[in-house]
Amino acid sequence: MKRRAFLKSAAAFLPSAGVPAFAIAQAPAAPSSEPIHLVNAGDDRLGETHSRGYSTILFKVLPRETNGGLFIIEHAGLVKGGPPLHMHLHQEEWFYVMEGEVLFQIGDGRKKLSAGDSILGPRGVPHTFSSVGEKPGRMLIAFNPAGKMEEFLRVTAVPNPPVQDAAFFRRYEMELVGPPLFGG
Repeated sequence: MKRRAFLKSAAAFLPSAGVPAFAIAQAPAAPSSEPIHLVNAGDDRLGETHSRGYSTILFKVLPRETNGGLFIIEHAGLVKGGPPLHMHLHQEEWFYVMEGEVLFQIGDGRKKLSAGDSILGPRGVPHTFSSVGEKPGRMLIAFNPAGKMEEFLRVTAVPNPPVQDAAFFRRYEMELVGPPLFGG
């Protein structure tokens, strides 16, 4: 018997056993119907180009491949700059530095990370980052769940992006809190 069917059966027959309704929602979603797809080093999952001005963004894992559970991007050629101080209302953002040195602000604290270091930007906690090394940085970022981040990056990682004010950030389930670490 599949886990989801088991949980539904248990919830129906054992309500007094304390099987909460949320247990059914916690059952894993069906795997994606998309075939396994290799994304080579330096490539975007769909062969597209995205840039926020301070880096080239490569989409590595798309939300539709994980039923919205995960979105992974790579920032390549990361230079001084970075996003404004912001927070996500519904997802964590995990950062893994692969090359260079990157300064992060998470809440009120600042940490400089080097290759191999990682840090979590929890939901509801303001954060931003900027490359600070002599050479351009490179890092992976994972959003869990994916939320509206793919759509946000498609709209903003283009030449002449729209004005990114507080109302704009709210459309993508984020809050704009302040300027970038540098250059804002």
